[in-house]
Amino acid sequence: MTLLQLKYIVKIVECGSMNEASHELYVSQPALSSSVKELEHELGIEIFTRSSQGIALTVDGAEFLTYARQVLDQASLLEERYKNAKPRKQLCSVSTQHYMFAVEAFVEMINSIKSDEYEFTIRETRTKDIINQVANMQSEIGILYLSDFNKNVINKLLREKHLVFHPLFRANLHVFISRDNPLAGKKKVTMEDLKPFPFIQYEQGSEGSFYFAEEAVWPEYSPKQINVTDRATILNFIIGLNGYTVCTGIDNGDLNNEKIVTVPLDTDETMLLGWITNERAKLSTAAQTYLDKLRTVIASHGYKLID
Repeated sequence: MTLLQLKYIVKIVECGSMNEASHELYVSQPALSSSVKELEHELGIEIFTRSSQGIALTVDGAEFLTYARQVLDQASLLEERYKNAKPRKQLCSVSTQHYMFAVEAFVEMINSIKSDEYEFTIRETRTKDIINQVANMQSEIGILYLSDFNKNVINKLLREKHLVFHPLFRANLHVFISRDNPLAGKKKVTMEDLKPFPFIQYEQGSEGSFYFAEEAVWPEYSPKQINVTDRATILNFIIGLNGYTVCTGIDNGDLNNEKIVTVPLDTDETMLLGWITNERAKLSTAAQTYLDKLRTVIASHGYKLID
């Protein structure tokens, strides 16, 4: 086993495919594949499963990846100490539902990192993709919510993929609406109040279901409904089309407070926000810093953290 082989494994996971990793490593794909197979044979485990859809980490592979990253970090420290080499580039990947506080904490984390080189990734994506990316170690952390409606289905999927949910805080439901909306001045709104306006929700793909929806509640019937994939679009539609979406109620400087407001939704439903991680993974220093910043940001918005 060599450090080069460990670097190969880490890069393949980061890229998500053998082909892309071979380009970034300047190694031919057959040579890269052969090196991985030699390592698997030496260790007596299968690190990746291979299919027509691509590659994915096995359970043994996910555990091996954690140790490989630790060894590479230690090797980097040795080189830095005795060869005056540059510190190893800091890496951190987070997958999240479309939450402003998650991005705000990511910015705070990057600003706090004292490193000349880093490569950080944040993916605002579909619920099922978050779970799969953390399971495949493409992301160290995933951020999503549980509710009375979806918790049994989501928790079952997390258990099957060896993932652990860590609660952060509980939020009462709100809606984002335009400041020009006639409901903007109300202390609370009901789903019936919102019926005349377009309901905007995050699209969950062909395999999506209500259990994976980012919105904890939705209208029984909405004559006007728009599906979107990114947060900027949803905010533009709220302003331009006088639409609404269901949310935690947390906003920040990214939200145009002159044009968009949050109004409490009259419902007993709540969202339990939390983070997921692979039970076999050891979080990087950057990922731990991100969690610290995440808790600080949440608390700054007046929410009580769950220990």
